[in-house]
Amino acid sequence: MSTVQRLQEETYDVLVVGAGIGGMEAAVSLGDMGFRVLLVDREPSIGGHMYLLSKVFPTLDCASCISGTKMSSSSHHPNVTLLPYSDVQEIVKEGEGRFRADVLERPRYVDPALCTSCGQCEEVCPIIVEKENDFGLRGRKAIYIPFDTAVPKKAVVDINNCIYCLQCEKICPGNAIDFLQTQKEHRLAVGAVILAVGYDLFPAEKKAEYHYGEFDNVVTSMQMDRLLGPTRPYNAIMRNSDGKEPQNIAYALCTGSRDRSLGNPRCSQVCCMYSMKQAQLILGSLPAANVTLYYMDIRAYGKGFEEFYQQAKAMGVNFVRGKVAKIEQKESGDLEVYHEDTQGKGTLEKTTHDMVVLSVGLIPRPGIAKVFANKELKLDDAGWIQLADENRSAVVTSIDGVFVAGCATGPKDIPDSAVEAAASASECAAYLLRTRGAEGLGR
Repeated sequence: MSTVQRLQEETYDVLVVGAGIGGMEAAVSLGDMGFRVLLVDREPSIGGHMYLLSKVFPTLDCASCISGTKMSSSSHHPNVTLLPYSDVQEIVKEGEGRFRADVLERPRYVDPALCTSCGQCEEVCPIIVEKENDFGLRGRKAIYIPFDTAVPKKAVVDINNCIYCLQCEKICPGNAIDFLQTQKEHRLAVGAVILAVGYDLFPAEKKAEYHYGEFDNVVTSMQMDRLLGPTRPYNAIMRNSDGKEPQNIAYALCTGSRDRSLGNPRCSQVCCMYSMKQAQLILGSLPAANVTLYYMDIRAYGKGFEEFYQQAKAMGVNFVRGKVAKIEQKESGDLEVYHEDTQGKGTLEKTTHDMVVLSVGLIPRPGIAKVFANKELKLDDAGWIQLADENRSAVVTSIDGVFVAGCATGPKDIPDSAVEAAASASECAAYLLRTRGAEGLGR
């Protein structure tokens, strides 16, 4: 929709871009220090990727329990204002401790103040499209609540797929549906910026020899995590081709990582560990199953990671050192995995599995550097945000007053993202005090 409602200028101490675990941690930390924070995210709910996961490694704690607590803290904090379903259009540095930012809030076509989250609109909507949060494993309606614990838990209309049948409008008990909503442009005056823009998953279809999107029983690790999660689409782990429970599952590690031919030469750091986590959860659900991990190197570098690796071995997970060369499909839907067993005879092997999981790597989210109009936000050769001096600080960028948190600078696990977010909040607070003074804060 071309109509844009331009709002009066709003003033905050800090703009946090991205409301995943890193962005929420940074926002709450700054809020606890007394700073007024605006937390912006492009999705209709805050939470990032973490709420989609089943459990976290190496403790196997519930991922949604951890992220849900942080989502609640962010939404109820008196110094943190949420602005979901919004995109940062431009950031201009006007001086030390002074930034101007333009943020475009997309219309939900639902009034959040009137929506009761009853879900009746979803029930009557006739349009079904793929649900992004389940990566194609099940559908959602053209009007929908993102997920059960969404913050804010309000419906949103996917206007690109809506047919304007008005069934949702007729049944809504709160008269919350409003198809006349327009985009809102927020003009912000802020003292500092924290970029917690996260990451994207490597598009598995680019690894053509693995035939993701062509072979039904080749899935990504994120799809498998959804099959294992407490809010999973089915009440079982099953093959896409025939709905049967798989009994012989293979993992192809480093799909899209450490691969110069695909433009991503770096290790994604988390793939070894999340694959082991999933393997253990699969054996918990399917005790008779065989799970094989084909790997280049196991990089279990963190606290408790080696023990987690040994635990997976003790549970019966089979580790084969050799990168998967290609995957072929049999008439039955089973998959033949070609690989070189570099720890054994060094020969090319072919093993049959009934399901293959591609452990996709992490890649940088594009576009953030273009947001800065009059300053250069430097990126490294892989496209991640580059630190000004990594020997001095892990959170300071090439623009004074702009800080980073989480996976904005490269792949990392959840604890490291949270620790880095807290460090970013501390650096940001010190910058504000240095450039504006205590009397200039909180206005």
